[in-house]
Amino acid sequence: MFTGIVQSQAEVISIKTENQLSRLVISVTPSLVSQLEIGASIAINGVCLTVVEFSEHTDNTYVIAFDVIAETLRVTSLGDLSVGSWVNVERSLKFGDEIGGHIVSGHVQYKSTLIKKQETPTNTTLYFECAAAWLKYIFDKGFITVNGASLTVGKVETMTLDGIEKNCFSVHLIPETLSRTNLGKLNVSDAVNLEFDQQTITIVKTIERLNLSHLNITQ
Repeated sequence: MFTGIVQSQAEVISIKTENQLSRLVISVTPSLVSQLEIGASIAINGVCLTVVEFSEHTDNTYVIAFDVIAETLRVTSLGDLSVGSWVNVERSLKFGDEIGGHIVSGHVQYKSTLIKKQETPTNTTLYFECAAAWLKYIFDKGFITVNGASLTVGKVETMTLDGIEKNCFSVHLIPETLSRTNLGKLNVSDAVNLEFDQQTITIVKTIERLNLSHLNITQ
């Protein structure tokens, strides 16, 4: 379980694939390996992965390795990573930790794409496409997790780009968020991982079931 508060960015220093299994290795600061154990869960760009190895790399950095199966590479943006990519990192939540964002499971539900980026000297607005089937879980000012970062939705809308209508939502990012996460490094057409707020999903599905039940009774 996570909170969506990114603790650090880390550089991918190695990716090796063999027999449909990829070994992903990142370089991190010593603080991120404090009390770390093999088998621990860490969110990488919002994907919950299991630590399979970690060791000191240099005097000021450590490396952490994860094994990623083919299905995870297919349904998330981890399959788009290369050596030199920067990822968002969050250690799993502990009892007593402050929940600064919202409860996040680390289970990516949708692989989205950045379709528009607006920048000013003080903030940045990012627009991400989203399939119509998932829009019912996104509300203006609601929670959403993008690459593991807990964000507030700006607006849900339909945008016309190059003559094509696209369902999308926007998020507004302050300089602090841009500096602490890899969202500021995104370019248009880059893929990101989305996790929708589980409480919102539960409420929407409950209302759908109640409405369906009511229709069956009245009929």
